[in-house]
Amino acid sequence: MITDQLILGSQEGDKRTYKKDKNSESPKRSIAKTISWRAIGTLDTILISWIVTGTLSLAFSIGIIELVTKMVLYFFHERIWNTINWGK
Repeated sequence: MITDQLILGSQEGDKRTYKKDKNSESPKRSIAKTISWRAIGTLDTILISWIVTGTLSLAFSIGIIELVTKMVLYFFHERIWNTINWGK
């Protein structure tokens, strides 16, 4: 179902941008949500890593790597979902 919408949208020449689709979130809102969620997620990862490894420095190293990669992934995940009409 989702793939049909993505494929049909691209075949019909529907090149959406944020300006054309005012029902979606602004990119700034997606960035703010990304940062706030990642702060919570990263603290969780650091705590779990510390419990598992017993080393605080290693836990922070894991947390920093996880912070950057998951923020980027989440931002693009949000932007892609904003192009899908299912459930709107």
